[in-house]
Amino acid sequence: MAEFIDQSSFFSFLSHVGVGLLLLFLGIIVFELTTKFNERELIKKGNIAVALKLWGKGIGLAIVIYTVWGNSVNLLDACLWGVIGIVTQVLAYWIIEYILTPKTSLSEKVEEGNIAVGFTLFASAIAVGLIVAGSLTY
Repeated sequence: MAEFIDQSSFFSFLSHVGVGLLLLFLGIIVFELTTKFNERELIKKGNIAVALKLWGKGIGLAIVIYTVWGNSVNLLDACLWGVIGIVTQVLAYWIIEYILTPKTSLSEKVEEGNIAVGFTLFASAIAVGLIVAGSLTY
């Protein structure tokens, strides 16, 4: 006999999707607050470098959230690790910006539309997301 999804499983799915999207949007807002310029306005004006920088962090965070969902014991546990993922992404960006490249203002380069810098930050944010996600599966 075929089994169907029960109500409890469906609501669990909806709550995980909702919280996951909420964490992703919260992360994007936090990422935007860590910059001196308005990322949304620059993206609207066609600044590809800013879009790459912002959504690299978004993808990196989504990778972390994906891993968190597979390894958490409950939704609260998943939320806590999701917030840790957001904080880790911000800290990693600051390390890249201020410690690894102290003589270059990556923020200014991205604001100016430097696609090479934007892509570098895009790729590094995904790499950080993968490292954090892997660290959550120990």
